[in-house]
Amino acid sequence: MTNRLRNHDFYTSKRWQHKRAVVMRHYSYEDQEAKRYGKTIPATMIHHIYPLKDYPELGLQAWNLLPLSAQSHNQMHDRLTDEITAKGRYWQRKRKREFEAFYADAPTN
Repeated sequence: MTNRLRNHDFYTSKRWQHKRAVVMRHYSYEDQEAKRYGKTIPATMIHHIYPLKDYPELGLQAWNLLPLSAQSHNQMHDRLTDEITAKGRYWQRKRKREFEAFYADAPTN
């Protein structure tokens, strides 16, 4: 299965739709990047701080989900290369403790 098809299945799932709604409500539907600068802008989408394609196991972790406007979302990763930008890395550093705790608590096989 291709990443695109896998992502489509993920984003159309009931589990994702529910999690997305919970996270948006928790953050009052506000763009969290804009909020860093004292601005109130409506959030229209959720950004995976640690990308879904690289970390599918984090896809539904609330701490990995960030409500953003389309403009802010486009600033989190380069749309041509999909490389994480400085702003995206800021949020990864900010959530590093949760990231490390998730993997520290994960069972080993």
